Amino acid sequence: MSESKTVYRFPEGFLWGSSTSGPQSEGIVAGDGKTKSNWDIWYQREPERFFDRVGPAQTSTFYQHYKEDIQLLKETGHTVFRTSIQWSRLIADGTGEVNEQAVDFYRQVFQGIVDQGIQLIVNLYHFDLPYALQESGGWENKETVYAYERYARTCFDLFGDIVDTWITFNEPIVPVECGYLGDFHLPGIVDAKAAALVAYHTQLASSLAVKACHELHPDHRISIVLNLTPAYPRSDSKEDQDAARIAELFQTRSFLDPSVLGVYPPELVEILKRHDILPPASQEELQVIRENPVDFLGVNYYQPLRVQARSTPPSADEPLTPHYYYEAYDMPGKKINPHRGWEIYEKGLYDIGINLKEHYGNIEWLVTENGMGVEGEDKFREDGVIQDDYRIDFITDHLVELHKAIEAGANCKGYMIWTFIDCWSWLNAYKNRYGLIELKLETQERVIKKSGHWFKALSSNNGFER
Repeated sequence: MSESKTVYRFPEGFLWGSSTSGPQSEGIVAGDGKTKSNWDIWYQREPERFFDRVGPAQTSTFYQHYKEDIQLLKETGHTVFRTSIQWSRLIADGTGEVNEQAVDFYRQVFQGIVDQGIQLIVNLYHFDLPYALQESGGWENKETVYAYERYARTCFDLFGDIVDTWITFNEPIVPVECGYLGDFHLPGIVDAKAAALVAYHTQLASSLAVKACHELHPDHRISIVLNLTPAYPRSDSKEDQDAARIAELFQTRSFLDPSVLGVYPPELVEILKRHDILPPASQEELQVIRENPVDFLGVNYYQPLRVQARSTPPSADEPLTPHYYYEAYDMPGKKINPHRGWEIYEKGLYDIGINLKEHYGNIEWLVTENGMGVEGEDKFREDGVIQDDYRIDFITDHLVELHKAIEAGANCKGYMIWTFIDCWSWLNAYKNRYGLIELKLETQERVIKKSGHWFKALSSNNGFER
């Protein structure tokens, strides 16, 4: 006797696709006019920091193979695709002349995607700052905010006849955490005051881009992509609950509240004041943030944040980081991706949807990244194809929770996996593969994995059975 299956169908018009970024996919070709970004320079200085010494010049050669790759989007059932413009490719040193080769490249890419009937979403910034701006202070320097605003306006002018859906920043908290509270992005320092300033300047830049987009193209829609990582306390104790609340203030609400609601959480402002690191902000700047919320939200979700109250009080000489207020909690029995070391907690996606419904006006949102990185996928090859059932299971399990959230009223309009072709990933390079399509580094051959064929069926059926 066969078991009955549950059918999961998504709302009509629900979007299926993937995300990538320019710096992780395009690569560099001699004479292409691209200037150096912060990542290009870091690799030039410290190639040993990058897995297998693979740097951003190599990536997945989308610059040369974009026509073939756009066809692969169609073959894997994409109805939506997000990529990004590299600021360092488009504008010399971030503030100089426009690179006409870049204009031609991006216009061909964007038109090619639209011509396939795929909804195009273009991101303006994915961790890649022109190095000339990094040298002059990077995001600590308010001039970078205005340089970014000019860059955004340039993009809206150059590509607004093709692109009507935009992203200001991808995961803006990550460069703050990894570059100013850690050593995983440049400049690799621990300086809480600089971190708070960089976060504020990034938010201001995002709001200015929203304002510019609406001024230049009132019919266009613009968003920000945030990696929303729900914080779960170890217990119901007040101390653990406080730790989780403050963790979310730093990790999630520091960009979510000003981007969607137009204001910062008062408790976060008080904490920054208490430590004397509240960034200077004029009333005019705060008005820009207040009056220019995003039209919808992009949500990246990979793993939860498990926290507990600190077991010891902070010492007098301890540098201020979010961990001043909480400790990580290693929950026994958690489900884990053994390749990446990250917890897998599908219900987090449901919790995000309900939180946005209840506390953020039920804003329209898309899952813009969700995926499973796996090292050594070769061992799962049969008959020339990666049999990545683990990835299919990962996606399916998350979609069950997403479907549940939508049924409960969450306003989610699409699901996008990271990523369509195995791509270069910052310091990890090609250590962990995420793609629906395998990239063979030696030959640059593209081979659709089992998950890619499955994703086509998922999109065609607008759902699945299990």
